[in-house]
Amino acid sequence: MGAALTLDLTADAPDVARAMIGWTLLVDGVGGPVVETEAYRQDDPASHAYPGRTPRNAVMFGPPGRFYVYLSYGIHWCVNVVCGPEEVGSAVLIRALEPVHGIQTMRERRGREPLRELTSGPGRVGQALGAGPWLNGGVVHLAPPDRDREVVATVRIGITKAVDRPWRFLDPASPYVSRRARTAA
Repeated sequence: MGAALTLDLTADAPDVARAMIGWTLLVDGVGGPVVETEAYRQDDPASHAYPGRTPRNAVMFGPPGRFYVYLSYGIHWCVNVVCGPEEVGSAVLIRALEPVHGIQTMRERRGREPLRELTSGPGRVGQALGAGPWLNGGVVHLAPPDRDREVVATVRIGITKAVDRPWRFLDPASPYVSRRARTAA
């Protein structure tokens, strides 16, 4: 297998976001391989870190390898992995997972949805993993990929600033990504 057996979470957010595809993310035994991510860093107007450190985004400023969890639109807990050097706010949003571990738990949390819909989108990922404020700042555990995956880059989705940056990464063969790739970079 050609996939790296280490993941450098101190690297630049777009590099980490690309490299995370295929790595297995678990929270209390629930999760699966990451199949879609988006990168955000401090010099990015779409990033929570853009205005500088605040009580809400302080976790994004390090150390890498921690969860940054926030409430989106007052209803969805979004799960991110902090990366990059300490004191430089950056993180990778987990947009989709391949549901492998704890599927029954995910279905209970998500309302018994079809497998394809359990973890397809950041709000669904958060709900399936049981994320909440308790997870913010917790240590991330990632297991190496069990196979090689193709990775494509596209523009990010669901944002209104810096929309042209190709910082969304996904496995185009995965049925679990939130949306099919529109434009590869």
